[in-house]
Amino acid sequence: MAFEGLSEKLSAAFKKLRGKGRLSEADVKEAMREIRLALLEADVSYKVVKQFIAQVTEKAVGADVLEALSPAQMIIKIVNQELTELMGGTSAKLTISPKPPTIVMMVGLQGAGKTTNVAKLAGFMKKQNGKRPLLVACDVYRPAAIKQLEVVGEQLDIPVFQMGQINPVDIAKASVEHALKHGNDIVFLDTAGRLHVDEELMDELRAIKAAVNPTEILLVVDAMIGQDAVNAAKAFDDALDISGVVLTKLDGDARGGAALSIKSVTGKPIKFVGMGEKLDQIEVFHPDRMASRILGMGDMLSLIEKAEQSFDQKKALELQEKLRKNKFTLTDFYEQMAQLKNMGSLSDIAGMIPGVKASDLEGATMDEKLLQRMEAIILSMTPYERENPSVLNSSRKKRIAAGSGTQVVDVNRLLKQFEMLQTMTKQFSGNKLPRNLRKMMGKKGGKGMFPGMGGGMGLPF
Repeated sequence: MAFEGLSEKLSAAFKKLRGKGRLSEADVKEAMREIRLALLEADVSYKVVKQFIAQVTEKAVGADVLEALSPAQMIIKIVNQELTELMGGTSAKLTISPKPPTIVMMVGLQGAGKTTNVAKLAGFMKKQNGKRPLLVACDVYRPAAIKQLEVVGEQLDIPVFQMGQINPVDIAKASVEHALKHGNDIVFLDTAGRLHVDEELMDELRAIKAAVNPTEILLVVDAMIGQDAVNAAKAFDDALDISGVVLTKLDGDARGGAALSIKSVTGKPIKFVGMGEKLDQIEVFHPDRMASRILGMGDMLSLIEKAEQSFDQKKALELQEKLRKNKFTLTDFYEQMAQLKNMGSLSDIAGMIPGVKASDLEGATMDEKLLQRMEAIILSMTPYERENPSVLNSSRKKRIAAGSGTQVVDVNRLLKQFEMLQTMTKQFSGNKLPRNLRKMMGKKGGKGMFPGMGGGMGLPF
Protein backbone atom coordinates (compact mmCIF):
# COMPACT_ATOMS: atom_id res chain seq x y z
CA MET A 1 0.00 0.00 0.00
CA ALA A 2 1.30 3.43 -0.97
CA PHE A 3 0.74 5.00 2.45
CA GLU A 4 2.42 2.31 4.56
CA GLY A 5 5.33 4.51 5.68
CA LEU A 6 3.10 7.51 6.34
CA SER A 7 0.67 5.37 8.38
CA GLU A 8 3.45 4.06 10.61
CA LYS A 9 4.88 7.53 11.28
CA LEU A 10 1.46 9.01 12.08
CA SER A 11 0.69 6.08 14.39
CA ALA A 12 3.97 6.70 16.25
CA ALA A 13 3.11 10.39 16.69
CA PHE A 14 -0.37 9.58 18.03
CA LYS A 15 1.03 6.90 20.36
CA LYS A 16 3.07 9.58 22.16
CA LEU A 17 -0.07 11.69 22.60
CA ARG A 18 -2.07 8.76 23.95
CA GLY A 19 0.51 8.22 26.68
CA LYS A 20 -0.41 11.55 28.28
CA GLY A 21 -3.52 12.19 30.33
CA ARG A 22 -3.70 15.90 29.58
CA LEU A 23 -2.13 17.74 26.66
CA SER A 24 -0.49 21.13 26.56
CA GLU A 25 -0.07 23.33 23.49
CA ALA A 26 3.58 22.28 23.47
CA ASP A 27 2.55 18.59 23.25
CA VAL A 28 0.29 19.34 20.29
CA LYS A 29 2.93 21.39 18.48
CA GLU A 30 5.51 18.61 18.96
CA ALA A 31 3.05 16.11 17.45
CA MET A 32 2.36 18.51 14.55
CA ARG A 33 6.10 18.72 13.84
CA GLU A 34 6.24 14.93 13.51
CA ILE A 35 3.13 14.86 11.31
CA ARG A 36 4.62 17.60 9.11
CA LEU A 37 7.83 15.60 8.63
CA ALA A 38 5.83 12.44 7.88
CA LEU A 39 3.79 14.23 5.19
CA LEU A 40 6.86 15.81 3.58
CA GLU A 41 8.62 12.43 3.50
CA ALA A 42 5.51 11.01 1.79
CA ASP A 43 6.18 13.60 -0.97
CA VAL A 44 3.19 15.81 -0.20
CA SER A 45 3.57 19.32 -1.59
CA TYR A 46 5.27 21.70 0.91
CA LYS A 47 2.57 24.34 0.42
CA VAL A 48 -0.16 21.74 1.04
CA VAL A 49 1.60 20.45 4.19
CA LYS A 50 2.02 23.97 5.59
CA GLN A 51 -1.67 24.75 5.12
CA PHE A 52 -2.76 21.36 6.49
CA ILE A 53 -0.67 21.65 9.67
CA ALA A 54 -1.91 25.20 10.28
CA GLN A 55 -5.55 24.10 10.05
CA VAL A 56 -5.07 21.05 12.30
CA THR A 57 -3.07 23.03 14.89
CA GLU A 58 -5.71 25.77 15.03
CA LYS A 59 -8.44 23.25 15.84
CA ALA A 60 -6.27 21.04 18.07
CA VAL A 61 -5.18 23.73 20.53
CA GLY A 62 -8.74 24.80 21.29
CA ALA A 63 -9.89 24.57 24.92
CA ASP A 64 -12.55 21.96 24.08
CA VAL A 65 -9.80 19.62 22.81
CA LEU A 66 -7.11 20.17 25.44
CA GLU A 67 -9.63 19.85 28.29
CA ALA A 68 -11.39 16.81 26.83
CA LEU A 69 -11.31 13.45 28.62
CA SER A 70 -9.35 11.96 25.72
CA PRO A 71 -7.59 14.84 23.89
CA ALA A 72 -5.41 12.43 21.86
CA GLN A 73 -8.52 10.86 20.30
CA MET A 74 -9.94 14.32 19.58
CA ILE A 75 -6.75 15.24 17.72
CA ILE A 76 -6.84 11.99 15.70
CA LYS A 77 -10.44 12.83 14.80
CA ILE A 78 -9.40 16.32 13.64
CA VAL A 79 -6.50 14.91 11.55
CA ASN A 80 -8.90 12.37 10.03
CA GLN A 81 -11.39 15.12 9.09
CA GLU A 82 -8.68 17.37 7.62
CA LEU A 83 -7.12 14.50 5.61
CA THR A 84 -10.56 13.70 4.21
CA GLU A 85 -11.09 17.35 3.20
CA LEU A 86 -7.58 17.55 1.74
CA MET A 87 -8.38 14.65 -0.62
CA GLY A 88 -11.72 16.09 -1.72
CA GLY A 89 -14.17 15.46 1.11
CA THR A 90 -16.53 13.15 -0.74
CA SER A 91 -16.18 10.69 -3.62
CA ALA A 92 -16.79 12.16 -7.08
CA LYS A 93 -18.78 10.05 -9.53
CA LEU A 94 -18.30 9.85 -13.28
CA THR A 95 -20.63 12.37 -14.96
CA ILE A 96 -23.13 10.66 -17.26
CA SER A 97 -24.49 12.71 -20.17
CA PRO A 98 -28.30 13.00 -20.28
CA LYS A 99 -28.03 12.50 -24.04
CA PRO A 100 -25.96 9.36 -24.91
CA PRO A 101 -23.24 8.66 -25.61
CA THR A 102 -21.24 9.90 -22.62
CA ILE A 103 -17.75 10.69 -23.96
CA VAL A 104 -14.81 10.15 -21.60
CA MET A 105 -11.47 11.44 -22.89
CA MET A 106 -8.50 9.83 -21.11
CA VAL A 107 -5.25 11.82 -21.19
CA GLY A 108 -1.84 11.53 -19.53
CA LEU A 109 1.88 11.03 -19.91
CA GLN A 110 3.36 7.89 -21.45
CA GLY A 111 3.95 5.13 -18.92
CA ALA A 112 1.18 6.13 -16.51
CA GLY A 113 -0.89 3.08 -17.50
CA LYS A 114 -3.42 4.99 -19.59
CA THR A 115 -4.43 2.23 -22.03
CA THR A 116 -4.82 -0.38 -19.29
CA ASN A 117 -6.84 1.98 -17.10
CA VAL A 118 -9.08 3.07 -19.98
CA ALA A 119 -10.03 -0.61 -20.28
CA LYS A 120 -10.32 -1.04 -16.49
CA LEU A 121 -12.69 1.91 -16.25
CA ALA A 122 -14.76 0.68 -19.20
CA GLY A 123 -14.98 -2.74 -17.54
CA PHE A 124 -15.99 -1.12 -14.24
CA MET A 125 -18.80 0.87 -15.88
CA LYS A 126 -20.01 -2.24 -17.70
CA LYS A 127 -20.02 -4.46 -14.61
CA GLN A 128 -21.10 -2.00 -11.91
CA ASN A 129 -23.34 0.36 -13.88
CA GLY A 130 -24.67 -1.82 -16.69
CA LYS A 131 -23.22 0.42 -19.40
CA ARG A 132 -22.38 -0.61 -22.98
CA PRO A 133 -18.92 0.93 -23.43
CA LEU A 134 -16.87 1.44 -26.59
CA LEU A 135 -13.06 1.69 -26.44
CA VAL A 136 -11.50 4.00 -29.04
CA ALA A 137 -7.85 3.80 -30.17
CA CYS A 138 -6.75 7.45 -30.59
CA ASP A 139 -3.09 6.76 -29.76
CA VAL A 140 -1.70 6.43 -33.27
CA TYR A 141 1.98 7.02 -32.42
CA ARG A 142 3.05 4.44 -29.85
CA PRO A 143 3.95 1.07 -31.39
CA ALA A 144 1.37 -1.62 -30.60
CA ALA A 145 -0.93 0.82 -28.71
CA ILE A 146 -3.89 -0.17 -30.89
CA LYS A 147 -3.14 -3.89 -30.49
CA GLN A 148 -2.83 -3.48 -26.71
CA LEU A 149 -6.27 -1.86 -26.54
CA GLU A 150 -7.76 -4.63 -28.68
CA VAL A 151 -6.26 -7.31 -26.43
CA VAL A 152 -7.64 -5.82 -23.19
CA GLY A 153 -10.95 -5.08 -24.91
CA GLU A 154 -11.25 -8.73 -25.92
CA GLN A 155 -10.46 -9.87 -22.36
CA LEU A 156 -13.29 -7.70 -21.03
CA ASP A 157 -15.63 -8.43 -23.95
CA ILE A 158 -15.78 -4.72 -24.85
CA PRO A 159 -15.72 -3.60 -28.52
CA VAL A 160 -12.75 -1.54 -29.75
CA PHE A 161 -13.08 1.10 -32.49
CA GLN A 162 -9.93 1.81 -34.50
CA MET A 163 -9.09 3.28 -37.92
CA GLY A 164 -5.36 2.62 -37.98
CA GLN A 165 -2.78 5.39 -37.81
CA ILE A 166 -4.73 8.33 -39.26
CA ASN A 167 -5.57 11.71 -37.68
CA PRO A 168 -6.82 10.99 -34.14
CA VAL A 169 -9.34 13.84 -34.38
CA ASP A 170 -11.05 12.03 -37.27
CA ILE A 171 -10.98 8.76 -35.30
CA ALA A 172 -12.63 10.43 -32.29
CA LYS A 173 -15.42 11.97 -34.40
CA ALA A 174 -16.05 8.72 -36.29
CA SER A 175 -16.18 6.73 -33.02
CA VAL A 176 -19.02 8.87 -31.67
CA GLU A 177 -21.03 8.25 -34.85
CA HIS A 178 -20.27 4.53 -34.52
CA ALA A 179 -21.45 4.53 -30.90
CA LEU A 180 -24.74 6.20 -31.85
CA LYS A 181 -25.40 3.60 -34.56
CA HIS A 182 -24.46 0.58 -32.44
CA GLY A 183 -26.03 1.51 -29.11
CA ASN A 184 -22.84 2.18 -27.12
CA ASP A 185 -23.83 4.61 -24.36
CA ILE A 186 -20.34 5.47 -23.11
CA VAL A 187 -17.24 6.10 -25.26
CA PHE A 188 -13.69 5.97 -23.86
CA LEU A 189 -11.05 7.74 -25.94
CA ASP A 190 -7.53 6.36 -25.37
CA THR A 191 -5.41 9.34 -26.47
CA ALA A 192 -1.67 9.56 -27.08
CA GLY A 193 0.82 10.41 -24.35
CA ARG A 194 4.37 11.73 -24.33
CA LEU A 195 7.29 11.22 -21.98
CA HIS A 196 6.87 14.86 -20.96
CA VAL A 197 4.34 17.68 -21.38
CA ASP A 198 4.83 19.52 -24.70
CA GLU A 199 2.83 21.94 -26.85
CA GLU A 200 2.41 19.49 -29.74
CA LEU A 201 0.69 16.97 -27.46
CA MET A 202 -1.56 19.62 -25.92
CA ASP A 203 -2.56 21.00 -29.34
CA GLU A 204 -3.67 17.53 -30.45
CA LEU A 205 -5.64 16.96 -27.25
CA ARG A 206 -7.28 20.39 -27.54
CA ALA A 207 -8.30 19.53 -31.13
CA ILE A 208 -9.91 16.23 -30.01
CA LYS A 209 -11.71 18.06 -27.18
CA ALA A 210 -13.06 20.69 -29.61
CA ALA A 211 -14.19 18.01 -32.07
CA VAL A 212 -16.21 15.76 -29.72
CA ASN A 213 -16.92 17.98 -26.66
CA PRO A 214 -16.25 15.23 -24.07
CA THR A 215 -18.45 14.88 -20.98
CA GLU A 216 -15.36 14.08 -18.88
CA ILE A 217 -11.63 14.61 -19.36
CA LEU A 218 -9.83 12.29 -16.95
CA LEU A 219 -6.10 12.56 -16.38
CA VAL A 220 -4.30 9.27 -15.67
CA VAL A 221 -1.30 9.80 -13.36
CA ASP A 222 1.16 7.38 -11.80
CA ALA A 223 1.25 7.57 -7.98
CA MET A 224 4.80 6.16 -8.05
CA ILE A 225 6.27 9.41 -9.48
CA GLY A 226 5.16 11.42 -6.45
CA GLN A 227 5.36 15.21 -6.80
CA ASP A 228 5.90 14.95 -10.57
CA ALA A 229 2.36 13.55 -10.77
CA VAL A 230 1.05 16.76 -9.20
CA ASN A 231 3.07 18.90 -11.62
CA ALA A 232 1.73 16.90 -14.58
CA ALA A 233 -1.82 17.28 -13.25
CA LYS A 234 -1.43 21.05 -13.06
CA ALA A 235 -0.02 21.26 -16.61
CA PHE A 236 -2.83 19.16 -18.12
CA ASP A 237 -5.46 21.06 -16.13
CA ASP A 238 -4.15 24.44 -17.32
CA ALA A 239 -4.24 23.25 -20.95
CA LEU A 240 -7.47 21.18 -21.02
CA ASP A 241 -9.46 21.98 -17.87
CA ILE A 242 -9.62 18.33 -16.78
CA SER A 243 -12.65 17.15 -14.80
CA GLY A 244 -10.90 14.57 -12.63
CA VAL A 245 -7.97 12.24 -12.04
CA VAL A 246 -7.40 8.48 -12.19
CA LEU A 247 -4.48 7.68 -9.88
CA THR A 248 -2.72 4.43 -10.85
CA LYS A 249 -0.32 2.07 -9.05
CA LEU A 250 -1.57 3.10 -5.60
CA ASP A 251 -0.88 -0.47 -4.49
CA GLY A 252 2.83 -0.07 -5.21
CA ASP A 253 5.72 1.02 -3.02
CA ALA A 254 4.94 4.71 -3.51
CA ARG A 255 5.00 7.44 -0.91
CA GLY A 256 1.44 8.46 -1.78
CA GLY A 257 1.93 12.23 -1.69
CA ALA A 258 0.21 12.69 -5.05
CA ALA A 259 -3.13 11.53 -3.62
CA LEU A 260 -2.86 14.08 -0.83
CA SER A 261 -1.76 16.98 -3.06
CA ILE A 262 -3.66 16.74 -6.37
CA LYS A 263 -7.05 18.03 -5.18
CA SER A 264 -5.49 20.94 -3.29
CA VAL A 265 -3.17 21.96 -6.17
CA THR A 266 -5.57 21.53 -9.13
CA GLY A 267 -8.97 21.79 -7.47
CA LYS A 268 -9.98 18.64 -9.41
CA PRO A 269 -11.00 15.42 -7.61
CA ILE A 270 -9.41 12.00 -7.79
CA LYS A 271 -12.31 9.92 -9.13
CA PHE A 272 -10.76 6.46 -9.45
CA VAL A 273 -7.65 4.62 -8.22
CA GLY A 274 -5.86 1.66 -9.77
CA MET A 275 -5.02 -0.89 -7.06
CA GLY A 276 -3.23 -3.61 -9.04
CA GLU A 277 -2.41 -4.99 -12.47
CA LYS A 278 -5.56 -7.07 -13.04
CA LEU A 279 -8.29 -5.56 -15.21
CA ASP A 280 -10.82 -5.54 -12.37
CA GLN A 281 -8.50 -3.75 -9.91
CA ILE A 282 -9.90 -0.25 -10.13
CA GLU A 283 -11.94 1.42 -7.40
CA VAL A 284 -13.94 4.59 -6.84
CA PHE A 285 -11.79 6.91 -4.71
CA HIS A 286 -13.38 7.60 -1.32
CA PRO A 287 -11.42 10.33 0.56
CA ASP A 288 -12.96 9.42 3.94
CA ARG A 289 -12.11 5.73 3.57
CA MET A 290 -8.57 6.50 2.40
CA ALA A 291 -8.05 8.83 5.38
CA SER A 292 -9.17 6.04 7.73
CA ARG A 293 -6.71 3.60 6.12
CA ILE A 294 -3.85 6.11 6.37
CA LEU A 295 -4.59 6.52 10.10
CA GLY A 296 -4.71 2.76 10.68
CA MET A 297 -8.48 2.74 11.24
CA GLY A 298 -9.14 0.30 8.43
CA ASP A 299 -11.78 0.49 5.71
CA MET A 300 -14.54 -1.98 6.44
CA LEU A 301 -16.95 -0.55 3.83
CA SER A 302 -14.49 -1.22 0.99
CA LEU A 303 -13.77 -4.68 2.40
CA ILE A 304 -17.48 -5.53 2.43
CA GLU A 305 -17.92 -4.17 -1.13
CA LYS A 306 -14.92 -6.18 -2.32
CA ALA A 307 -16.39 -9.32 -0.76
CA GLU A 308 -19.79 -8.72 -2.34
CA GLN A 309 -18.23 -8.19 -5.78
CA SER A 310 -16.01 -11.28 -5.51
CA PHE A 311 -18.67 -13.66 -4.25
CA ASP A 312 -21.45 -15.00 -6.46
CA GLN A 313 -24.68 -14.05 -4.66
CA LYS A 314 -26.71 -16.91 -6.17
CA LYS A 315 -24.10 -19.47 -5.11
CA ALA A 316 -23.88 -17.79 -1.70
CA LEU A 317 -27.62 -18.26 -1.10
CA GLU A 318 -27.43 -21.88 -2.27
CA LEU A 319 -24.51 -22.51 0.08
CA GLN A 320 -26.37 -20.81 2.93
CA GLU A 321 -29.24 -23.26 2.48
CA LYS A 322 -26.83 -26.21 2.36
CA LEU A 323 -25.20 -25.09 5.59
CA ARG A 324 -28.55 -24.95 7.31
CA LYS A 325 -29.12 -28.56 6.27
CA ASN A 326 -25.51 -29.56 7.07
CA LYS A 327 -24.87 -30.54 3.43
CA PHE A 328 -21.58 -28.73 2.87
CA THR A 329 -19.68 -30.63 0.14
CA LEU A 330 -16.17 -30.76 -1.31
CA THR A 331 -17.41 -28.83 -4.36
CA ASP A 332 -18.61 -26.03 -2.06
CA PHE A 333 -15.27 -26.16 -0.23
CA TYR A 334 -13.33 -25.56 -3.43
CA GLU A 335 -15.69 -22.86 -4.78
CA GLN A 336 -15.41 -20.82 -1.57
CA MET A 337 -11.61 -20.90 -1.65
CA ALA A 338 -11.57 -19.87 -5.31
CA GLN A 339 -13.92 -16.95 -4.65
CA LEU A 340 -11.91 -15.76 -1.64
CA LYS A 341 -8.79 -15.85 -3.83
CA ASN A 342 -10.51 -13.38 -6.20
CA MET A 343 -10.49 -10.75 -3.44
CA GLY A 344 -6.73 -10.32 -3.84
CA SER A 345 -3.74 -10.73 -1.57
CA LEU A 346 -4.08 -11.04 2.19
CA SER A 347 -1.98 -7.88 2.66
CA ASP A 348 -4.55 -5.89 0.60
CA ILE A 349 -7.37 -7.25 2.74
CA ALA A 350 -5.42 -6.68 5.98
CA GLY A 351 -5.01 -2.98 5.22
CA MET A 352 -8.80 -2.61 5.33
CA ILE A 353 -9.20 -4.21 8.77
CA PRO A 354 -8.99 -1.77 11.72
CA GLY A 355 -5.86 -2.29 13.82
CA VAL A 356 -4.16 -4.59 11.30
CA LYS A 357 -1.17 -3.32 9.33
CA ALA A 358 -0.80 -4.52 5.75
CA SER A 359 2.95 -4.92 6.37
CA ASP A 360 2.19 -7.66 8.90
CA LEU A 361 1.00 -9.83 6.03
CA GLU A 362 3.29 -8.48 3.31
CA GLY A 363 3.51 -10.99 0.50
CA ALA A 364 1.01 -13.32 2.14
CA THR A 365 -1.34 -14.68 -0.50
CA MET A 366 -3.43 -17.72 -1.14
CA ASP A 367 -1.00 -20.50 -2.12
CA GLU A 368 -1.64 -20.81 -5.87
CA LYS A 369 0.01 -24.25 -6.13
CA LEU A 370 -1.94 -25.55 -3.16
CA LEU A 371 -5.20 -24.31 -4.69
CA GLN A 372 -4.31 -25.92 -8.04
CA ARG A 373 -3.51 -29.20 -6.29
CA MET A 374 -6.80 -29.06 -4.40
CA GLU A 375 -8.68 -28.34 -7.62
CA ALA A 376 -6.99 -31.26 -9.38
CA ILE A 377 -7.85 -33.64 -6.50
CA ILE A 378 -11.49 -32.53 -6.26
CA LEU A 379 -12.01 -32.60 -10.04
CA SER A 380 -10.53 -36.11 -10.19
CA MET A 381 -13.42 -37.32 -8.02
CA THR A 382 -16.76 -38.37 -9.43
CA PRO A 383 -19.74 -36.07 -8.71
CA TYR A 384 -21.02 -38.74 -6.30
CA GLU A 385 -17.70 -38.79 -4.41
CA ARG A 386 -17.66 -35.00 -4.09
CA GLU A 387 -21.12 -35.04 -2.57
CA ASN A 388 -20.37 -38.08 -0.37
CA PRO A 389 -16.66 -38.04 0.65
CA SER A 390 -17.34 -40.76 3.27
CA VAL A 391 -17.31 -43.36 0.43
CA LEU A 392 -13.64 -42.63 -0.35
CA ASN A 393 -11.84 -45.86 0.51
CA SER A 394 -8.17 -46.64 -0.19
CA SER A 395 -8.71 -47.81 -3.80
CA ARG A 396 -10.73 -44.70 -4.66
CA LYS A 397 -8.07 -42.49 -3.09
CA LYS A 398 -5.34 -44.18 -5.16
CA ARG A 399 -7.37 -43.58 -8.32
CA ILE A 400 -7.94 -39.91 -7.42
CA ALA A 401 -4.24 -39.40 -6.59
CA ALA A 402 -3.20 -40.93 -9.92
CA GLY A 403 -5.77 -38.85 -11.82
CA SER A 404 -4.68 -35.58 -10.18
CA GLY A 405 -0.92 -36.17 -10.31
CA THR A 406 -0.67 -36.12 -6.51
CA GLN A 407 0.01 -38.59 -3.69
CA VAL A 408 -2.54 -40.41 -1.52
CA VAL A 409 -1.16 -38.41 1.42
CA ASP A 410 -2.28 -35.19 -0.38
CA VAL A 411 -5.78 -36.60 -0.82
CA ASN A 412 -5.91 -37.58 2.87
CA ARG A 413 -4.71 -34.12 3.92
CA LEU A 414 -7.43 -32.44 1.88
CA LEU A 415 -10.11 -34.73 3.34
CA LYS A 416 -8.86 -34.04 6.87
CA GLN A 417 -9.06 -30.29 6.31
CA PHE A 418 -12.53 -30.70 4.87
CA GLU A 419 -13.72 -32.76 7.87
CA MET A 420 -12.44 -30.11 10.28
CA LEU A 421 -14.22 -27.41 8.30
CA GLN A 422 -17.43 -29.45 8.19
CA THR A 423 -17.36 -29.77 11.98
CA MET A 424 -16.87 -26.04 12.33
CA THR A 425 -19.64 -25.11 9.88
CA LYS A 426 -22.11 -27.30 11.79
CA GLN A 427 -21.44 -25.14 14.85
CA PHE A 428 -22.02 -21.96 12.84
CA SER A 429 -25.12 -23.05 10.94
CA GLY A 430 -28.80 -22.48 11.59
CA ASN A 431 -29.97 -21.33 14.99
CA LYS A 432 -27.13 -22.79 17.05
CA LEU A 433 -25.54 -19.38 17.41
CA PRO A 434 -26.47 -16.94 20.19
CA ARG A 435 -29.11 -14.45 19.03
CA ASN A 436 -26.81 -11.40 19.18
CA LEU A 437 -24.15 -13.13 17.00
CA ARG A 438 -26.78 -14.29 14.48
CA LYS A 439 -28.02 -10.71 14.26
CA MET A 440 -24.48 -9.41 13.70
CA MET A 441 -23.86 -11.98 10.95
CA GLY A 442 -27.11 -11.12 9.19
CA LYS A 443 -30.58 -12.63 9.21
CA LYS A 444 -31.87 -15.15 6.68
CA GLY A 445 -31.32 -13.81 3.20
CA GLY A 446 -29.40 -10.82 4.52
CA LYS A 447 -25.82 -9.83 3.73
CA GLY A 448 -23.08 -10.19 6.28
CA MET A 449 -19.46 -9.31 5.77
CA PHE A 450 -18.63 -12.21 3.48
CA PRO A 451 -21.49 -13.61 1.41
CA GLY A 452 -21.40 -17.36 1.55
CA MET A 453 -21.83 -18.71 5.06
CA GLY A 454 -24.86 -18.80 7.37
CA GLY A 455 -26.16 -15.24 7.23
CA GLY A 456 -23.35 -14.09 5.01
CA MET A 457 -19.97 -15.00 6.48
CA GLY A 458 -17.39 -16.53 4.14
CA LEU A 459 -15.04 -19.38 4.83
CA PRO A 460 -12.09 -18.47 7.06
CA PHE A 461 -9.11 -19.52 4.95
